[in-house]
Amino acid sequence: MKAKVSAAFLFSLILFSCSTPSNSDSNIQKQNQDTGSSVRNNSSTYLKDCSRLFAEAKKMDSILLSQNEVVNASANQAIQAFTDFAYFCTSDSLSPVFLIKTAQVARAVNNIPQAKIVLERCIDNYPAFENRAAAIFLLAQLYDEPTYLNNEHEARKLYQKIIDEYPKSDWAQSAKGAINFLGMSDEEIMKALNNKKN
Repeated sequence: MKAKVSAAFLFSLILFSCSTPSNSDSNIQKQNQDTGSSVRNNSSTYLKDCSRLFAEAKKMDSILLSQNEVVNASANQAIQAFTDFAYFCTSDSLSPVFLIKTAQVARAVNNIPQAKIVLERCIDNYPAFENRAAAIFLLAQLYDEPTYLNNEHEARKLYQKIIDEYPKSDWAQSAKGAINFLGMSDEEIMKALNNKKN
């Protein structure tokens, strides 16, 4: 059951579109004004680099969405493109989105350490990100899953963090449900759900 919920959740977040307009131009120009005129952060160089990195990330996102199953080579290329964009273009509003996408793809190819790192970065570096609760939930699932990080205590802390910080969100409701199922096998979860129906 956990695996099915995780797979459905993973699929729905991968479909989360990055076609929304990027505010990289204004954010990058502001960042360049704040950081001075170093060669690396020269406005035109920075904009060109971020535009190129975004184009590559978007291309890889399209390739993944067109595939019927995960192809390791494409997944690894996507992870590289997504992290390049997210790590270099930190002021772009799509950077945290691509961190979540990186985590989803890394999880799909069983690269759990990579998924953990980028989710932590998303949570820590983007406190105002509108989907931060989703990032916390994904990280909690990594800890919750016995075949991934297998740490119920850490999973509980993260689920509780969602409940405390986003009490009115759908993620808080999902976190409450997940806490109730901590430590249970798929069979035990199914039995509990069936008993609840009766």
